[in-house]
Amino acid sequence: MNGEPLRIGTRSSPLALWQAHWVAEELKRSGQSVEVVHVSTKGDVTTGPLGEIGGQGLFTKEIQAALLENRVDIAVHSLKDLPTDPTPGLALAAVPSREACGDVLVSRGGFHVNTLPQGAIVGTGSVRRRAQLLHARPDLEIRDIRGNVETRLRKMDEGEYEAIVLAEAGLRRLEMADRIVHVIDKRVMLPAVGQGALGIEVRDSDQRAKVAVGVLHHPDSYHCVQAERVLLAELRGGCLAPVGAWARLEIERDLLHLDGVVISGDGVQKISAYACGPPTKAVEIGRQVASQLIIQGAQRIISYARTSGGRG
Repeated sequence: MNGEPLRIGTRSSPLALWQAHWVAEELKRSGQSVEVVHVSTKGDVTTGPLGEIGGQGLFTKEIQAALLENRVDIAVHSLKDLPTDPTPGLALAAVPSREACGDVLVSRGGFHVNTLPQGAIVGTGSVRRRAQLLHARPDLEIRDIRGNVETRLRKMDEGEYEAIVLAEAGLRRLEMADRIVHVIDKRVMLPAVGQGALGIEVRDSDQRAKVAVGVLHHPDSYHCVQAERVLLAELRGGCLAPVGAWARLEIERDLLHLDGVVISGDGVQKISAYACGPPTKAVEIGRQVASQLIIQGAQRIISYARTSGGRG
C-alpha cells in the first residue's frame, strides 16, 4: 500500500456509503491505502421538500468544506448533486464509468407510467420528475417524499403512495433491482444532469490524490456528463431546476448526442432541444442545446419554477 491512507469523505446514507466503499475498493486494488470518513450534510439532517430547504450543494457543501479544511482527501459525490459552479481550491479529478442513468417507477401494483390508475398518488422529491410526470399524466397526484431509498420504499409499501420514482442506478447499486417495475422511457422522462455518475473531488493542489483517483476516470462517461453539466450551467438552472438532460455516445460514428428539456412545474409548458457532435466537443454541444432552450424561453420557466417552489 502507498504511504499514508487517503481519507475518503462521504455522506452516511446507504447509497453514499456504497459509492464511497466502491471507490475505496477500486483504489485499494491499485495499491492505494484508504480510509472512509463519514460527513453529515444539511440534506441528511433536514426534513421537508428539497426545493424549500436549500438549493445547490445541499448534499455536498459540508464534504467540500472537509476537503478544504484537510479533514478528508477525497470527496465522493453523486454527480447530480454537485453544483456546476466550480469551488475554488477543489478539482473534479475523476468521473468513473457511469451506471444506468434513467429513472424507474416502483409501484405496489406493477404499474407503468401509462397504466397507473386515474389520480394515483406518486411520490418524488424532484421538481424535474414531478414536472415530466404531470406532462405525461396530468391526472396524477404528485406528493413530496424524502428519505433514503429504503425509507421511500417503506413508505410506498405501507400505502402512503401508489408508486414512487427513483434513479435506476441507486437501486442497482443497492442490489434492489428486483424492485424496479418499469424503466421510464427517456422520451417521457429525461434524467437529471449527471444522474448515474459519480464525481470524485480532491484539493486542486493535492497531486497525490489526483494521481490516485485518476485510475478511476472514464473519459466516455466524462464527456457525457460534461455536456450535460455545461447545459445546466448555461441555463443557470441549479441542480433543483426542472431541467432534464441525456447525453450518450454513439461509438460507431464517434458522436455524442445530447437531448435537453425544460418543463414547468405543473407539466404544461415543455421545451426541448437536441445537438450532436464529436465527444471532444462536449462543451460546445452543451452550449448549443442550452442556447436552443434559452431561445424558446427556458429561463422564464426556470425562474418561475424557482419562485413558486417548483409547482408553477
